[in-house]
Amino acid sequence: MDALLTVPQLAAFLAAALLVTLAPGPDNLMVLGLGMARGARAGVAFGLGCALGCLNHTLLASLGVGALIAASPRAFTVLKIVGGAYLVWLGIQAIRHARPLDAPAAAAPAEPARRLFAKGLVANAVNPKVILFFLAFLPQFVDARRSVAWQIAQLGVVFTLQAALVFGAIGYFAGGLGERLARRPRIGTWLDRAAGAIFVALGMRLLV
Repeated sequence: MDALLTVPQLAAFLAAALLVTLAPGPDNLMVLGLGMARGARAGVAFGLGCALGCLNHTLLASLGVGALIAASPRAFTVLKIVGGAYLVWLGIQAIRHARPLDAPAAAAPAEPARRLFAKGLVANAVNPKVILFFLAFLPQFVDARRSVAWQIAQLGVVFTLQAALVFGAIGYFAGGLGERLARRPRIGTWLDRAAGAIFVALGMRLLV
């Protein structure tokens, strides 16, 4: 029981986590772009995947594996290459399959929500910068006199839950904006291409 987060500890962390999650960043841009291009359902599914990907970093941080990766330039480089390449691949796929907003379902079937969720999960889980962020951010709210690993695990779960709410909301409202733009069907193709370009740019940024 003495390792449970205190109310002041939780309140301070939650306030900081919300500010960090709401600040414009790679995850926000990906969820926003995909939501506008593919609709609220797709945006929410991808956003929830991105949020739950934080559980991977929580586990790594609580077990200390993240610190090991951060201390090993080779391991960090490999993870960075994998993460960047995956984002570039997602972007290329979005650009290749760009379609008008009113495209017939038979010509361009909607991607299943579970697949978009999985893509968001992997995109976040393989991002080494998120690992470093967790290693730097979570310990600031830990009481060293109590179980550090258990506190980090709790903080990581709290961060994941609030990120799911924020990313889900971004995906939902971005989808609503995309639906209003459906009055101009050709915009759908450009939204897909813009979303793909965001993925490619973020992937290249991660690689470089």
